[in-house]
Amino acid sequence: MKKLSYLFVAAVAAVIASCGNGTPKADLKNDIDTLSYAIGMAQTQGLRDYLNRIGVDSTYMDQFIKGLNEGANAGDDKKKMAYYTGIQIGQQISQQMIKGINYEIFGEDSTQTISLKNFMAGFVSGTLEEGGLMTVEEAQGTARTKQQEIKKAQMEKVYGPWRQENEEYMAKVAKKEGIQKLENGVYYEVIEEGKGDIPADTSRVKVNYEGKLINDTIFDSSYKRNEPTTFRCNQVIPGWTNALTHMPVGSKWKVYIPQDQAYGDREAGANIKPFSALVFTIELLSIEK
Repeated sequence: MKKLSYLFVAAVAAVIASCGNGTPKADLKNDIDTLSYAIGMAQTQGLRDYLNRIGVDSTYMDQFIKGLNEGANAGDDKKKMAYYTGIQIGQQISQQMIKGINYEIFGEDSTQTISLKNFMAGFVSGTLEEGGLMTVEEAQGTARTKQQEIKKAQMEKVYGPWRQENEEYMAKVAKKEGIQKLENGVYYEVIEEGKGDIPADTSRVKVNYEGKLINDTIFDSSYKRNEPTTFRCNQVIPGWTNALTHMPVGSKWKVYIPQDQAYGDREAGANIKPFSALVFTIELLSIEK
């Protein structure tokens, strides 16, 4: 017999609940009894590991068994099914949804959380489709806007000094002798000026490059790998696209990219923090056919 998936077992474990607290006693009088017992036993493969992963404390296995029996014996009782389903979804809210939302907004700061009380007020109003302070569509828009605002404030709190340092660095770059400006605050210095064609944003190009933070930390280098990189000009950060579509083949430039033309308020890898301006040495070797 095909084994049921862990998800099905998990659903049974979460929604289920009978009239007895303990383990039912097997009574194998015929082949159907034996088959039934064997199927039941077979379906538990991996269940204990799953329960451990979702945080069911082994100390309280008697409570799990109680719920399991109650659910299994509820049959088609719609009242009980509604209650057990509410418990299941409530557990998902507590153990998964709230934690995920908190991480998305506050990152590693475990001291902050959204309001469970207000979350549940909105969740219940939306479920009942009555008594809400806004429509579901309005709530979706408000959630996006407020999440962005709160996340931005949180990022400013954590990375504000770093952002200011990077902005001051770019302001100094703008005043350097020999600096040339492209669109959107991207600057460059010519190390070698090529004589070849200039790529379009859809062109595939071969380049050598080295990327640094403003403190001269190297975070990536094709030179160190001894292997040029090939990609389309519009498949990289905006600052790179901007520079490449102004570079003749054979050129080697030092390019200064402000944070909003790089990764903005996102982290990129282990070294690039949010709001990082990036400095690249870029050598455009060829336009690939």
